[in-house]
Amino acid sequence: MSNGANVNESNMKAQYLTFDLAGEMYGVEILRVQEIRGWETVREIPNTPDYIKGALNLRGEIVPIIDLRVRFMMENVEYTPVTVVIVLCVETEQGSAIMGIVADAVSDVLDVNLKDIKDKPNLGVKIDTQFIRGMYVTKDNMIMLLNVDKLLNPEQFEGISEVMS
Repeated sequence: MSNGANVNESNMKAQYLTFDLAGEMYGVEILRVQEIRGWETVREIPNTPDYIKGALNLRGEIVPIIDLRVRFMMENVEYTPVTVVIVLCVETEQGSAIMGIVADAVSDVLDVNLKDIKDKPNLGVKIDTQFIRGMYVTKDNMIMLLNVDKLLNPEQFEGISEVMS
């Protein structure tokens, strides 16, 4: 999307897949979603941070799986039958990468007017909000829209680059 002067943002829309994480709603751009899978046991990867649950073999491609509850320092819970892995395409300086995130449950697909996305909150320099694209408020909820390229940048994860190459 361009920031050019001729772009009318009031009519621009994007779709977001929303999901539940510890009772809060989050969203990722639907165009980044490759597929949604039920939770299945993954192959553990040694010497990686605890939020990297392991990797899946997805039709011959090794896909690292990130538990967002652990990544966001939330309470860790047992996975249930509605726990899902959302497989996402991430853009990096080296090109595209496929990664998965664990979520408590998938909720809905929302049509969002770009003009309705609120800026991410300023929580001071000690709290990292780089993963947040913005906030979207519905009549029932406030949804944190995530920037998957920053959240899932493989170069930030110790030991994961070797798995993906």
